[in-house]
Amino acid sequence: MDRTREDVHQAVREEVAARAGALWDVASRLHADPEYAFAEHRAAALLSGELERAGFAVERGVAGMPTAFAARRGRGRPAVALLLEYDALPGLGHACGHNLLAAAGLGAALAVGAVAEESAGSVLAVGTPAEEGGGGKALEVEAGVFDDVDAALMFHPGVHSWARAPLTAQVQYRVAFHGRAAHPTGNPTEGIDALAALVELFNVLAVLGRRLPEGSHVQGIVTQGGTATNIVPEYAEGLFGLRAATTPALEDLTVRLRECAGGVARATGTTAEVERATVRYEHFRDSETLSERFAAHLSRAGIPLSPPVPGVYLGSSDIGNVSTRVPAIHPFVAIMDEDGSDHTPEFAEAAASPRAREVLLAATEALACTAVDVLLSEELREEAWARHRAARTG
Repeated sequence: MDRTREDVHQAVREEVAARAGALWDVASRLHADPEYAFAEHRAAALLSGELERAGFAVERGVAGMPTAFAARRGRGRPAVALLLEYDALPGLGHACGHNLLAAAGLGAALAVGAVAEESAGSVLAVGTPAEEGGGGKALEVEAGVFDDVDAALMFHPGVHSWARAPLTAQVQYRVAFHGRAAHPTGNPTEGIDALAALVELFNVLAVLGRRLPEGSHVQGIVTQGGTATNIVPEYAEGLFGLRAATTPALEDLTVRLRECAGGVARATGTTAEVERATVRYEHFRDSETLSERFAAHLSRAGIPLSPPVPGVYLGSSDIGNVSTRVPAIHPFVAIMDEDGSDHTPEFAEAAASPRAREVLLAATEALACTAVDVLLSEELREEAWARHRAARTG
């Protein structure tokens, strides 16, 4: 007798329940042993090893990154990817909850791989390093990791339970000013103060910031400002983080940064250099079709998801780059109350709490059931792709 999709959902839920202790053990081990961007060697080995032992074909070092991997079970299309992040924050450990995100992606892939028939297509678990800085997913997109994938699924722990992630586009630029050294009292008129030019750029950007559209801002730091107080600085450098609600708005903001730096250089007699310092994160394009499925499955665990609050943005992520290629979801599920914040010691503590364990298992089950829907429903895939292509065209 052929199984219905609900039969497969139930089988997936049983698989997740049977792995509950093991998945929490993985999340706890990652939490206790944080590793940082492109150096997540033990995390990648732990996760890829679990997949390999379950019969997944594992390719390590994908996209030229030693801590990236892609594990596949099944063959051909349709194909659904479960994304695993596992980098931590320097000084704060897993204060973004990536230990839970990784364990959920692992658990969902294992559960679907255990119950899905080979004729249904394939399930991938994609290890994505350096989300907090470096953009592993962006590099994987460019390397073609998602070229033959029909959906990319993940969840993220947070302080809100939102069906859609309002994630902005983001990039960092290095701005350097070259002047001329001099003694500030002996021959001050011979000097050209590069630091003064950099400070003036901060002032100009502060004025610009009052006229930027919602979701756009520039935040900068001084990375080099001179060597001694009795030398007019001949070189000064700043690092500027640019964010905008959409990628086109970010491109516009980049043009404005260059114009401001050039104007300051002309006014101060310095020479300005502006160069991109990081991979660009695209803004996230949510697949509403698939997010609705995830929310419906998660509601079975008593966790309702709501739309995001208008005008509130939750940072940036390289999942945005993935969402330019395939239908993707990135819902937030709260592991602490809304008066908290991620990237704090309190959030790191919450990522190892009893509430985190409950969220991990509920999200794993919802991800797995959504993956089953993608594999088994041609109608769902067609709707997701149609809306994805329409959004890109728009």
